Amino acid sequence: MKESQNIEWKESWRDEYLKWICGFANAQGGELFIGVNDAGVIVGVDKAEKLLEDIPNKVRDVLGIVGEVNLKSEGAKDYLQIIVEPYPYPVSYKGQYHIRSGSTKQELKGAALDKFLLKKQGLHWDGVPLPGFIEENISVAAVDHFRKLGLKCGRLDAVVASEELPTLLEKLQLTEGDYLNRAAALLFSAEPQRWFTGAFIKVAFFVSNDDLRYQDVIEGSLIEQVEKTLELIYFKYLKAAISYEGIQRIETYPYPRAALREALLNAVVHKDYSSGTPVQISVYDDHLVLWNPGELPQHWTLERLLGKHPSTPYNPKLANSFFLSGHIESWGRGIEKIAEECKNHGISTPEYDTGFSGLMLTFKASESYLKTLNPALLSNTATVDHTVDHTVDHTVDHTVDRLLQILNEKGSSSTREIQSELKLKNRAGIHQTYLKPALEGQYIEMTLPDKPNSRLQKYRLTNKGHNFLDNKL
Repeated sequence: MKESQNIEWKESWRDEYLKWICGFANAQGGELFIGVNDAGVIVGVDKAEKLLEDIPNKVRDVLGIVGEVNLKSEGAKDYLQIIVEPYPYPVSYKGQYHIRSGSTKQELKGAALDKFLLKKQGLHWDGVPLPGFIEENISVAAVDHFRKLGLKCGRLDAVVASEELPTLLEKLQLTEGDYLNRAAALLFSAEPQRWFTGAFIKVAFFVSNDDLRYQDVIEGSLIEQVEKTLELIYFKYLKAAISYEGIQRIETYPYPRAALREALLNAVVHKDYSSGTPVQISVYDDHLVLWNPGELPQHWTLERLLGKHPSTPYNPKLANSFFLSGHIESWGRGIEKIAEECKNHGISTPEYDTGFSGLMLTFKASESYLKTLNPALLSNTATVDHTVDHTVDHTVDHTVDRLLQILNEKGSSSTREIQSELKLKNRAGIHQTYLKPALEGQYIEMTLPDKPNSRLQKYRLTNKGHNFLDNKL
């Protein structure tokens, strides 16, 4: 025999080996041999008969479980076999929790201990009560948005949708006794990151792995995060290949919106929020990487994930509300839907990788798209300057299009007036996302160019801006 997940050898008995018995009980069970050295050679143990009586008592008194201890002999050498069954509840050694992992014993602490204790009790992280998060912390706008979505998709009964907030939260399984749970804070807090570090989404555009050009952080309730992120990716980060049918302009994006939406929803719903790490989306010219800090269900493999499988949500409370709002199904078909949408779009199924303490999906653009967008991308001869110019052109073409239309209608507008027309909650991103690329592309100009910070400053279209809009018609 060799030491393994279920086998451990010790030359002599020491009371601290109760930790190893604790580890077996908290995992899949196992056997601890006393009187066998690290090479697997039986060396025998002194006073075997006394240990045969003492060890079961210590296992019972310290760990609170029963261990089967057997006396074995080989020639003149006695040794002990301690058989430990897996226990359905958590077993502690003097307040410490140990677990067998591979051929080693580990003491559980922090988030790992929390997950272990919840799992042993048949509970999930998102159902734990969150003292301090009260009804006054809930965003009325987020709840109203959820009600509308649920009614529109037909999954939320009209009577339930019209209930008062406390009753609605209870029926959505977002209460635990007198407390709201963690799922309630994620779903309906305007600032879930206030309660859980990393409860947001990061998106960044890379020219190469070490050349980040720009990025965004998407916050708000989880449903808002998904909707805002998807809009932002297609509005700002992805470049559309342009073609024409007669005078009609055709925009083709590299990845099907439905597939990316499904991948993003899976990441948000199945994320391990105890990790303190956000969902991260890295966008390149020719591929997109989505990483989610989470883990597969116990005993699942990547092969099983990619095949037909039941729905086993990591956060069932979150999954229930996302189902009722019409965002997800409850049949475990997300992976199949992504594959089907990619096939219909003419690209390969995304690559999946579980080797980065989470799940990583990599979508790859088709060669036909890259050729239409920029043939140089296929031959790797594109210069950095060309990539930057193309990004600016794309940003003006898709992100700033709304700004140009507003200025075309108004003649000129201040930053505050533009904010109002765009229906943005704050002015922080207006300059970086709208004004700066439009100014750099010479599509707009300042009415007071000598006083850029003047409170009377406004913006208007240039001839290039007018020509741009005329060519779209």
